[in-house]
Parts: sequence; C-alpha cells; structure tokens
Amino acid sequence: MSELAWQKSSYSGQGANCLYLAIASDETVRLRESTRPDAVLAVSRDALRALIRGVKAGEWDDLV
Repeated sequence: MSELAWQKSSYSGQGANCLYLAIASDETVRLRESTRPDAVLAVSRDALRALIRGVKAGEWDDLV
C-alpha cells in the first residue's frame, strides 16, 4: 500500500482522540483514530457521505 496523506479533522481540536482521514489510490476514504493509528477503516465516499448525513439528521440519536 502506498503512503497515505493523513489529514486531521478540523473538529478534533488539540487533545487526544483525533480523527484522521486520507484518500487511498483506490479512491476509498481511510479513517483512523489517534489512539489506535494501526486500526484503519476503509469506506466508499458514498458510504461516508450517507453516514455524515444520517448523523446530522439525528438518525442515531436514540442509540447514545
């Protein structure tokens, strides 16, 4: 796998538990969390977009 250009989410702030994103050569979005950088989640852009829309719409508010 080629080296990924990780970018920290602007919502992560300065502390721990930061979310990092990168676009892989296969166009999938890679996500990792700063406390477990070796655990990388690969998702399609469409799947990530649907997740973000669902979170913003409150679709999973009753789960927390």
